[in-house]
Amino acid sequence: MSNVRACGVGDVAPGAALAVEVDGVDVAVVRDGDSWYAIRDECSHAAIALSEGDVEGCEIECWLHGSRFDLRTGKPTGLPATEPVAVYPVTVQGDDVLVDVHTVLNDA
Repeated sequence: MSNVRACGVGDVAPGAALAVEVDGVDVAVVRDGDSWYAIRDECSHAAIALSEGDVEGCEIECWLHGSRFDLRTGKPTGLPATEPVAVYPVTVQGDDVLVDVHTVLNDA
C-alpha cells in the first residue's frame, strides 16, 4: 500500500468533493460526515470531472448527464453510465487525508 497525502481534512466540507491529483491520477476526495471516499475523478460515460458534481450520502452525481456512482463501489447507480469508476482506499491520519491510487478496490 502506498498512501500519499491527497489533502487536509479541513480542505473538504462535509457532503462535498475535492479534485486532487495523487501520483498522476485525478481523484475526487469525498467527505460524507465522518466517512471518506476516493474515486477516480472522471465519469465513465462522458469523461467529465465527478468532483464538480453533487454528493448525496454515498453517491456522487455527474453534473453533465446525471450519471450517479456509489462512492463505496464505484458502480453506476443511475444512467446513462453503465461502467464503474475506480475507487481507492482512504486513510485519515490526524489532519491528513491519504489515498492509495495503486490499489483499486473494485473491478474498474
